[in-house]
Amino acid sequence: MFKPWLMCFALCVVYATSKPMDKKDRIHHEETLSSREHDDAQDHDYDHEAFLGREQAKAFDELTPEESKHRLSLIVEKIDDDKDGFVTEDELKAWIKKAQKKHIYDNVDRQWKDFDMNNDGKISWEEYKNVTYGTYLEDPQPEDGYNYKQMMDRDERRFKQADKSGDLIADKEEFTAFLHPEDYEHMKDIVVLETIEDIDKNGDGFIDLQEYIGDMYNHEDQVEEPEWLETEREQFIQFRDKNKDGKMDKAETMEWILPSDYDHADAEAKHLIHESDSDKDGKLTKDEILNKHDLFVGSQATDFGEALVRHDEF
Repeated sequence: MFKPWLMCFALCVVYATSKPMDKKDRIHHEETLSSREHDDAQDHDYDHEAFLGREQAKAFDELTPEESKHRLSLIVEKIDDDKDGFVTEDELKAWIKKAQKKHIYDNVDRQWKDFDMNNDGKISWEEYKNVTYGTYLEDPQPEDGYNYKQMMDRDERRFKQADKSGDLIADKEEFTAFLHPEDYEHMKDIVVLETIEDIDKNGDGFIDLQEYIGDMYNHEDQVEEPEWLETEREQFIQFRDKNKDGKMDKAETMEWILPSDYDHADAEAKHLIHESDSDKDGKLTKDEILNKHDLFVGSQATDFGEALVRHDEF
């Protein structure tokens, strides 16, 4: 099995079939917590999707009020990470971020069995290396021209960064960080480094204007330049290159590809605590959450009630 070959082939197909006027976007934007409008006066659909994730929120809408409340009680116990009987703002924020990453976790679950060869519930670097680069290890000089040694070294560097325990064995969370580094704070330096390596053609460790534009637009087709290209040149000169030295360093590159967007999870955690914290001590007990269960989760009752409201408005 030789996964890098498949990935390289897929990339080649993408670049070969993409339109010359297309713009490559390397910016990682944080997704919103919900597709619904945040209007508590109307309903709590936004809060439900933010707290549970969109698919789970839909599932809760099918539950009886009693079952919905019971499941919420079990969730509260999971959120209380230090088991002190309280849900803090940080714990609630961490839970919301985890709920929003469910599609990422599902993706990792689908790949897990391919790499956990000994079925011990963990994936070692050796397992990943043998599955992904097995063909290269058997034949270090493949005829397809790809530099698999460089790819393998890069993967090993990222694996080590994701492996917080330092034993070169990844649990589910560490492997998720390896596959989706842009979603983890401790992996952001790796994302920046890999981006610079991809774009930096002269090997000086920086991204200059020519490299920046060259990564976004393929000039080989000799077609008329799209209008957005001049806008991007101005963006680089006026905003990307903060210190005006004609190139982007690591800090400037991070601000470009991993902008400090509005922290939706932090704002939602603050909102939920503000609405539920009856004794105003800055943290929530299970009872406080259950007393405001309609804010956190839906059920058949809330779903039916909102349908009646919409019907009356109509």
